[in-house]
Amino acid sequence: MGTDLLVVGFKVLLVVVAFLVVPLLVGQAEHKVMAHMQARLGPMYAGGFHGWAQLVADGIKFAQKEDVIPRDADRRIFMLAPGVALVPYLVVLSVIPVGPHQAVLNLGIGLFFALAVMGIGVIGALMAGWASANKYSLLGGMRVAAQLMSYELPMVFAASSVAMAAGTLSLGGIVEQWRWWWLPWQAIGGVVFFVAGLAELRRPPFDMPVADSEIIFGPYTEYGGLRFAFFLLAEYAGIVVLCGLTTVLFLGGWKGPFLDAELGWLWTLTKVFALAFVVIWLRVSYPRMREDQLQKLAWTGLVPLALAQLALTGVVKVALS
Repeated sequence: MGTDLLVVGFKVLLVVVAFLVVPLLVGQAEHKVMAHMQARLGPMYAGGFHGWAQLVADGIKFAQKEDVIPRDADRRIFMLAPGVALVPYLVVLSVIPVGPHQAVLNLGIGLFFALAVMGIGVIGALMAGWASANKYSLLGGMRVAAQLMSYELPMVFAASSVAMAAGTLSLGGIVEQWRWWWLPWQAIGGVVFFVAGLAELRRPPFDMPVADSEIIFGPYTEYGGLRFAFFLLAEYAGIVVLCGLTTVLFLGGWKGPFLDAELGWLWTLTKVFALAFVVIWLRVSYPRMREDQLQKLAWTGLVPLALAQLALTGVVKVALS
């Protein structure tokens, strides 16, 4: 019993360390990739060699900023919102396997548990928009709610297709059942899942809730200092979780050539960081969508594609049986 508790405690510690380190690495990579792709010279100079201290400078800047709460704000909700936005991604990270039996929680319904808890993280932005007593924040919160309602459906449909193909809702079980020929078979679902996940994270080009040119910074307008930094950390943690789920569901997780199963976590991390690069690449490549374009993409594009993927999966399953 004591040994089991030590093992669980060690796994929890590893997840917490990964939760604190990997999103920061993604944030640092975003600084560098954007600096190269868009000729942004500033992030290449901080600290000297290749701007290694840019992330440190940003952290010090946030820590020094004054933390102000608007007079008419709902103080309790206002202060809780950053935590509600951040903590769910830590919980989801605990059920994503990086290797065979290498997850803190091996849940039989791990897939839908992860999707449900990710939805809670979006509620943090809604709380921030409502509690700020600012019309621009409230408008941003309403846009967050609209995106959540629109893009949750294709995301769940796409994930259900993989669960149907594998015959299980366990994330580890899905990777065990995954075969290389699933790549073309589940490609449509993978694209739908990834795009819908970006929209739920409000990443460009789906960042209408934080459209600074028209509503300042949406739900986060009244936030400053470390509370604002927590929202940014939640965004990068969300990127890690989305890339991790996409890797496990559609790219075979820890499976890959040249490595034993015990070292499969290297494949998992490689795929996660490759997808994170794609996320950054999309940010610097596409302009922000209009609100009507965003809704049209979800309902007339992604939902039909996700349903088509479900139908294709059903046909293939019947044919194989």
